[in-house]
Amino acid sequence: MAEDKNLREAGLKVTLPRIRILEIFEESDDRHLSADEVYKKLVEAGDEVGLATVYRVLTQFESAGILLKQNFENGHSVYELTPNDHHDHMVCLKTGKVIEFTNEIIEEQQEKLAAESGYKIVDHKLVLYVEPIPNND
Repeated sequence: MAEDKNLREAGLKVTLPRIRILEIFEESDDRHLSADEVYKKLVEAGDEVGLATVYRVLTQFESAGILLKQNFENGHSVYELTPNDHHDHMVCLKTGKVIEFTNEIIEEQQEKLAAESGYKIVDHKLVLYVEPIPNND
């Protein structure tokens, strides 16, 4: 089982709650999930795991580098499997939906701005807070 190997490689004991939570992230169509959403998916699947356990496992996964936690300004925190590539986020202020995007022009401009000021970017996060454009039909 791939989940067992991933957990062992991260130095974590293989437990049912850890396996189930990792499976949720690997199988979900939505790449960004809050602790409450993970808990809801577990309950819907008939798993008997408490919300405190979900928070604890998510924190352990974050510490182990399995998950990345994103804290957005509106108090909305979500987790995603640690990506292999850089991407930025848009957060819908109406729905809370998190949308990943990459844009080479934005990346190049950020590098240029830093260089013009005598710096090199080591890491960054770009979050755009958006809302749907009204339909004028």
